[in-house]
Amino acid sequence: MNKNLLIYCVTNKDLAFLRKLEYKLAAVGKNKFSSDYINSDNLDNIFYKEEFYSELTFHYWFWKNELKKFIHRDDLWIGFCQKRRFWLQNEKNVEINFENINDYLLREIPKEWKNYDAIICEPIRVEVNKISKLIKKGWRNLLKDPTIFFDKRKHSIKLHFDMYHGYGLLDKAIEKMDDKNKFKFQNFVNYSNTFNPHIMLIAKPKILDLWFHDLFEWLFECEKIFKFDNLKDYETKRLYAYLAERYLSYWITEHTRYKEWPYIFYDSEKKNIYGD
Repeated sequence: MNKNLLIYCVTNKDLAFLRKLEYKLAAVGKNKFSSDYINSDNLDNIFYKEEFYSELTFHYWFWKNELKKFIHRDDLWIGFCQKRRFWLQNEKNVEINFENINDYLLREIPKEWKNYDAIICEPIRVEVNKISKLIKKGWRNLLKDPTIFFDKRKHSIKLHFDMYHGYGLLDKAIEKMDDKNKFKFQNFVNYSNTFNPHIMLIAKPKILDLWFHDLFEWLFECEKIFKFDNLKDYETKRLYAYLAERYLSYWITEHTRYKEWPYIFYDSEKKNIYGD
């Protein structure tokens, strides 16, 4: 691993595959972990919120307790991945399989990053392709604007969030922002149909510090509305992580010189591998 690149892999399971990587391993959740893992249940932490914040539990711990050690390192890149999603080298026309995946994971700083200070996942599109699902989960949106049914340009981030993570919750969360970001972020979710998923980010330390400050300031305000007791079903349990995922795609365009970068899904338990 390049000395100027630190990648933290955040997981809620101790997996043998992860210990083979050259990444730093970070544990969240209630499972037991070996000494290879960094725990986020000490010092300044939000460990007790893990079931609602997911990997952001470690992100917060890192921001409050570790990032200050690197804050003046302008030559350093710090990033995060997950137990089943990993950054790739920017290889083209390479068939990745179970035997060679380790050879193609990101370990060096690509020359293409020279003029950037943040790296995010390649975007995904959120348009709804099944009419039955649009009717079942998006009927409230359809009542407000029936043209959604025929116009896929209106299959926005907001529609997708309303359908899968609680109708109207994204709008309520945006109301807790300052006026400048409230207007811009609302427009972003209303009119965009792609976003950069998984809260995976690689950036210079000062960029990370600003990102975490803005993110957690907003999420803690959102807690005053949503709290935790009402977030019980699968679609809303991780609400704060879902909000962060959409916010990152907006925030990164406002504050950084960013580049989108490939990643891969690899489930070492089920032996599934694909780019998602």
